Amino acid sequence: MNELISIWLSEQGLSAKYLASAAIAIGISLIFLLAALSYYLAKHQVLNLINKVIINSKNTWDDALMEHGVLNRMTLLLPLVIILFLTPLIIEASSVANTLLIVLSKVLLTFQISRCISALLNVSKSIYQESAKQRFLPLSAIIQIIKLALYLVTSIIIISLIIDRSPVYLLSGLGALTAVLLLVFQDTIKGLVASIQISANRMVVAGDWVELPEYGADGDVLEIGLSTVKIENFDKTITTVPTYALISGSFKNWRNMYNTGARRIKRTIIIDIASIDFYSAEQINQLTKANLLHGYLSDKKQELAKSGPGNNSELDNDETAQALSSLNNRQLTNIGTFRAYITKYLQQNSLIRADLTCMVRQLTATQAGLPLEIYCFANTTNWLEYEAIQADIFDHLFAIAPQFDLRIFQHPSGHDWQNKS
Repeated sequence: MNELISIWLSEQGLSAKYLASAAIAIGISLIFLLAALSYYLAKHQVLNLINKVIINSKNTWDDALMEHGVLNRMTLLLPLVIILFLTPLIIEASSVANTLLIVLSKVLLTFQISRCISALLNVSKSIYQESAKQRFLPLSAIIQIIKLALYLVTSIIIISLIIDRSPVYLLSGLGALTAVLLLVFQDTIKGLVASIQISANRMVVAGDWVELPEYGADGDVLEIGLSTVKIENFDKTITTVPTYALISGSFKNWRNMYNTGARRIKRTIIIDIASIDFYSAEQINQLTKANLLHGYLSDKKQELAKSGPGNNSELDNDETAQALSSLNNRQLTNIGTFRAYITKYLQQNSLIRADLTCMVRQLTATQAGLPLEIYCFANTTNWLEYEAIQADIFDHLFAIAPQFDLRIFQHPSGHDWQNKS
């Protein structure tokens, strides 16, 4: 081809002095013209046709090929291959232009093949995340390692092409750099080990709600990478945490809460101790009308009747006898009855899980009063529904407490002092 171009130029009357340079210039122009034409046909004709087929297909994996630009990157391979194969045919082998074009095309072709492989790795990651039910495999970390090795090999091949030496020649010199490489990639190595341990122990996967107070992270895991873990907090900020921090420290994972389908309610009501007192028989009879307390009070009346004489205050008209009866015999208290009422209220609530722990307990009294802790599980993990269930329960308990002659403690406000005066 180079000889044909030279003959044609000589027939046009071009002097022999500029014949070789003109032949090279025309040859380079012809090569790039054919390469540009092939790229145009591949990019705007063939690729558009393939994209239409992908859009109309029912498969999802081919959509990932288009989304991650695999086909776009592959269209660049065709012009580079054309340059590589046409250069020896059109340009004289002894010229500098021939050597430069061949080396340049090989370098760009090697780099573009690496980019295509990298895009295919992204496709495999995307398909895995969509199809896997439990994503315990640290695919992000594995893909990052493969990409790191891929581009490292690509760099070695490119350098070997430029200096025209075998890649083995360069690899033989890497042994002396092992210590330096270990120092440079220490975070990568630690992240790799952490990713393996996280996967083997199934500690955390993308989508888990985790808390790491040390790093101010409280939200959903977006991605577990080779060196970092991305966490989207509930305020929509992103916290980046070192991967090895998940195995070197402690963190809270809420995955099992979602698997159980229930979320714990654990909150206290502080009762003013001065409002705690015994119930009289008249008060007990009045509370018996409450459906939730009817069974409880009936059982308690029988227990009190068996405990000994003098328990019924209706029979004791003498004030001294009643005082001694309070000391010597068992009696119902408003705080105990209130605890029983709360327990029954929670047990009959359809929004509370009956198969999980449900109790009302007293905590150690403090200077603020006596804490009553409500401990149960809502039958949902949805945040909005959970807060609504919890609020409804405590709205009711705060409002019903005065019916048991109990006062909820709170620090005095300006309104309290105003009423007192």
